[in-house]
Amino acid sequence: MGVAQAMEALNERAGLMKESLQKSQTITDNMVGILGSFDHRLSALETAMRPTQIRTHSIRKAHENIDKALKAAEVILNQFDLTKKAEAKILRGPHEDLESYLEAIDQLRGTIKFFSNNKMFKSATGVISHAHSLLSKALSKLEDEFRQILQNYSKPMEPDRLFECLPSNLRPSTEGEGGGGKSHDPHQKSLENAIFTVPTVIPPRVLPLLHDLAQQMVQAGHQQQLFKTYRDTRAAVLEQSLKKLGVERLSKDDVQRMQWEVLEAKIGNWVHYMRISVKLLFAAEKKICDQILDGVESLRDQCFGEVTANSVAVLLSFGEAIAKSKRSPEKLFVLLDMYEIMRELQPEIELVFGSQPCTEMKESAMNLTKRLAQTAQETFADFEEAVEKDATKTAVMDGTVHPLTSYVINYVKFLFDYQSTLRLLFQEFDSKDPDSELGAVTTRIMHALQNNLDGKSKQYKDAALTQLFLMNNVHYIVRSVRRSEAKDLLGDDWVQIHRRIVQQHANQYKRVSWAKILQCLTVQSSGPVENSNISRASVKDRFKTFNSQFEELHQRQCQWTVPDSELRESLRLAVAEVLLPAFRSFLKRFGPMIESGKNPQKYIRFTPEDLERMLNEFFEGKTWSEPKR
Repeated sequence: MGVAQAMEALNERAGLMKESLQKSQTITDNMVGILGSFDHRLSALETAMRPTQIRTHSIRKAHENIDKALKAAEVILNQFDLTKKAEAKILRGPHEDLESYLEAIDQLRGTIKFFSNNKMFKSATGVISHAHSLLSKALSKLEDEFRQILQNYSKPMEPDRLFECLPSNLRPSTEGEGGGGKSHDPHQKSLENAIFTVPTVIPPRVLPLLHDLAQQMVQAGHQQQLFKTYRDTRAAVLEQSLKKLGVERLSKDDVQRMQWEVLEAKIGNWVHYMRISVKLLFAAEKKICDQILDGVESLRDQCFGEVTANSVAVLLSFGEAIAKSKRSPEKLFVLLDMYEIMRELQPEIELVFGSQPCTEMKESAMNLTKRLAQTAQETFADFEEAVEKDATKTAVMDGTVHPLTSYVINYVKFLFDYQSTLRLLFQEFDSKDPDSELGAVTTRIMHALQNNLDGKSKQYKDAALTQLFLMNNVHYIVRSVRRSEAKDLLGDDWVQIHRRIVQQHANQYKRVSWAKILQCLTVQSSGPVENSNISRASVKDRFKTFNSQFEELHQRQCQWTVPDSELRESLRLAVAEVLLPAFRSFLKRFGPMIESGKNPQKYIRFTPEDLERMLNEFFEGKTWSEPKR
C-alpha cells in the first residue's frame, strides 16, 4: 500500500514537471520568434537610414575641406602680406634700419621656400620670380652697405696711437725717431711680461653689424664679393698705417747705395716697425677678421692672409736685403738686432699666421730668421779675420792706444751686450755649449788683436817707443776686460797673464830707454873722488853726455803718451826710482870737482829736483809747439 501510494505521487510529480517543461519550450519558441522579427525590422531600419548617414558624412567632410581651404588661403594671404612688408623695407634700403632690413631678407627667403613647396597655387611661379628679383636687389644693397660701413670705419692708424699701445720703455722719446728710440738696450727689462695693448681699429659696436652683413652675403653665395670688398678695404688701410709709421719698400740695390749712417738708422727703425706690426697691427687685423667673419673659417683665414700679405712682404723684403747685402764688421750688431727681434716675435708670428693660407708668410719669416743668423755668423768670422789681417798703416806716433785696439775692445763689449742673442745664434748651428762658444770666440779675437799689434809695433824705429806702444795697448785690453763681462769668460788666469805682459813691456821700456843714460852715472870705484880713476875732463864729459841725452829723452818722450793716469804715474815713478838715486850719488861724488872749476853751470845743468819735475812732463803727448813747463 505504501509503495503504491508513493509511486502514484511520483508519477504525478513527473507529469507536472513534463507539463512545465512543455510550457517553457513554448515560451522559448515564442521569444525566439519575437526576437527574429525584431532583428528583421532593425535591419530594415538600418537600410532605410544609410543614405542619411552618407549625406551627413559628406557634409562633415565638406566642412573640413572648407576649413582647410580657408586656413590655406589665410597662410597664403599672410605670405603675400609679409612679402609686401618685406618689399617696402627692401625698397627703403638698409641704411635706416639694418636689423629690419636683414629680417626682410630672411622673410623673402621664407617666401621663396614656401611657394617653392606649394607650386600648385596658381600664382606661385610669379610670386617666386618677384621674390627672387627683390632678394637680388636686397643683396646688392647689402653688399653696398657692407662696403660703406667697412670703408667708413676703416681708417689708417696714426703712429702716436700705436705708440700709446706699446710698453712705456718702448715708446719713442719726444725728440727721437718715429721708430721708438734705441734698438738694443742690454739693461732694458725683459719684454716677456711687457703689456702690448692691441689697438681698436674698428669700433666694437660696428663689428656685430658687419658680421651680420657678412653672414647674409655668404648665405646668398656671394663669398667672392665679400672676400674682395674686405681684402681691398682692409689691405689698403693696413698699408697706409705702415706708411704713416715710416715703413717703405727698399730693394737690395737701394740698401747697397745707402750711406752707412742712414742705413743704420733705417735698420733700427725696422726693428721697431716689426714689433709694432706683428704685436699690434697684425694682431688687431686678425682680431677683427675673426669677429667679422666668424663662422666662415675658410674665407676668414684667406681674407686675413690676403689683407696682410703685401705688408708682410714689404717688411720682410728689407730684412732680406740687409741679410744679402755686402758683409762688414759694423753690420754685425744691427744683424744681431734684427735676428733678436725675429726670435722675439716668432711665437706671435706662429700664432697670428698659423692658418694654412698664411703658411707662406710664416715660412718667409722663419727663413729670414735663419738667413740673418747665417749672415751674422759669417760676419763674426769676417771680423775675426779682419782683426788678424788689419793692415792699416796709420801709426800712432805717440805710442798711445791704437784705434784698432779701442775699436776691437768696444766691439767685444758690445758683443757682451748681446750675450743672450749670441747664445740663440750659436744654438741655431747646433752648438751644445753656447757659453763655451762665446768664450772661445772672444779669446780668438783677443789673440788676433795682439798678433796685429805686435806687427804694428814693428813700424817704430825707436825700440823704447815700441815697448811703450805694446804696454799701452795690452794694458788697455786688460783694463777693459777686467771691467766687463768678458772677464767671466776669459777667466782670471788670462787677466793675470796679460797683466804680467804689461809689466814686461814696462820693464823693457826702462831698459831700452834709460840703460844708456844710467851708464853715464855709473863709476866702478865707490871710494873717495881723489882715489877714483876718473879725471875732471872725464867727469865733465859724463855730465855733458847726461845733459844731452836727458834733454833729448825729455824732448822726445814728452810727446809720447801714456793715456792711463795710473799707468803713467807708475811708469814715471819706476824711472825716477832708478834715475834720481843714481844722479844724486854721481852729483854728490863728482859735483864738487866741477863746482871748483870754471863755469860749473855749463856741466851741472840739472838738480835732482829739476829732473823730478821734468820726469813729470814725460808721456803727456805734448806737441812741438807747446812750451816746456
